[in-house]
Amino acid sequence: MTATAHDHGPEELCEAGLQLYTRALREGQVPAGDADALPCLIDAGLLQPDVTDPRRLRPVAPAVALPRLLRTVDEDIAHRRRQGARLAEALEPLLVLAAPDPAPAEVAGIRMLSGLDRINVAISEAMERVCGEILAIQPHSRGNDAVRNASLIRDQALLDRGGRIRTLYQHTQRHVPRVASRYEQLRGDVEARTLDEVTERLLIIDRQVAFIPANKDRTLALEIRHPALLDYFAIIFDRLWHLASPMYPEVAQRPSLNGFTPRQRAIARLLTEGHTDTVIADRLGMNVRTARLHIAKLAATLGSQSRTQLGYLIGQSGILDLEEEHE
Repeated sequence: MTATAHDHGPEELCEAGLQLYTRALREGQVPAGDADALPCLIDAGLLQPDVTDPRRLRPVAPAVALPRLLRTVDEDIAHRRRQGARLAEALEPLLVLAAPDPAPAEVAGIRMLSGLDRINVAISEAMERVCGEILAIQPHSRGNDAVRNASLIRDQALLDRGGRIRTLYQHTQRHVPRVASRYEQLRGDVEARTLDEVTERLLIIDRQVAFIPANKDRTLALEIRHPALLDYFAIIFDRLWHLASPMYPEVAQRPSLNGFTPRQRAIARLLTEGHTDTVIADRLGMNVRTARLHIAKLAATLGSQSRTQLGYLIGQSGILDLEEEHE
């Protein structure tokens, strides 16, 4: 046992030191040589030389030693506190020389909005004086009558100022009465188109600010003003817009190709990618039951007896090739 192995402060007591101190208390003394490898006992004042025999060490009573050790710890804590106070006093005048760093979200031009009311207020404020173009992707037509009416008033005010609105929906929204009614009420430069699949909800206001959902139930949203992100969103919108079918002002149904409807071709493509009925329904904006009816009709048209065979027959039928040629 060496001193190095017990290199610790006097406020600590190692196991070997505790054993020797216990023995000293029981026997009244221990040979001085037994403590050579345990300097912690002498440093802590637990053992001290016998005044009558320097070769012996006598134990100090625990009731005497403990308060002294605790006082040492308290003094060390007080010393550290004084050091901290002096450090704070020295640096405090320098704090005013450095402005606080802006929040990471502000640096990136992104702000989190919580709650539907706050989100709608932020959108209304962003649209209040805009006279340019609104680009919107609306996968589903949701919300209560109050929200839809407020949105209608807000959009009409923009159109009255000479603005323009372009909106992308999924094909399932072509036959939703409230969507058609919306465009019957709006007056101005407004267009709507539909696709089998679109991205999540997106609103770009005059290419200066964009809003996207930040969670599934849309109670959180991101307000984005970063120029690079705005440009990216606008490019994605334009590419989807050119692939879409007009819904308003000119309602156009995409033609069937060799007897296969656009919806059947979209489902066929997703089937060959290996998606489940649930994923297909979600991607195409329909419920699972409707998706399964479409899949059953497609299987019947191709004469398929199983899911695996259906994928093979889709590949042999040329449906996907026809879709690419048409686009």
